[in-house]
Amino acid sequence: MLSSALPTINILKQPTSSAWVEQAISNLDIILLDHAQCERKAAGVALNLIFRYPSNAKMVRELTKIAREELEHFEQVNQWLEDRNIPMRPLTPPPYGAGLKAQIRPKEPDRFLDSLLVSGLIEARSHERLGLLATHCPEPKLAKFYHGLMASEARHYGTYWVLADTYFLREIVAKRLEELAIIESELLVNLHPEPRIHS
Repeated sequence: MLSSALPTINILKQPTSSAWVEQAISNLDIILLDHAQCERKAAGVALNLIFRYPSNAKMVRELTKIAREELEHFEQVNQWLEDRNIPMRPLTPPPYGAGLKAQIRPKEPDRFLDSLLVSGLIEARSHERLGLLATHCPEPKLAKFYHGLMASEARHYGTYWVLADTYFLREIVAKRLEELAIIESELLVNLHPEPRIHS
């Protein structure tokens, strides 16, 4: 039985289960393929926010850095896929991303706040799960690669929190983040049958 024990990220209401760790370690090629798509999507989220809110100068500056870094990670994961002769192909996404996106309220400024907080929660969960892969991966080089990504993932979710705190009152941010964090953990209660970073 693999342990999922790692230092807890405070905002995540429930840690990742050992069942996910076992599923992921048993399907590393699929996890790598999904990871590449997660990095591409993360870059797209940052760019979409830049296009939607171009007058928010601090946000544009910070998310430009994130988009650039996510695309660099996308390239790095693609190199792993190439080295392992894994062709790029689409994967059916788990319900996690769509479930969180459905919580984004349609009217401004709620939409802006929720977009920042949902992005931050996804980055926080990604940081936790890359840490678990780094800890449990039986391939030393791949484990080292995942460990090397953790710092940037932590920076990313920290950036989204800081941006929310920049543009909204802290008590409003805290209340909404609490609500969304509960939903985020509920979406992961049942392990998705197909191995994914956010299954």
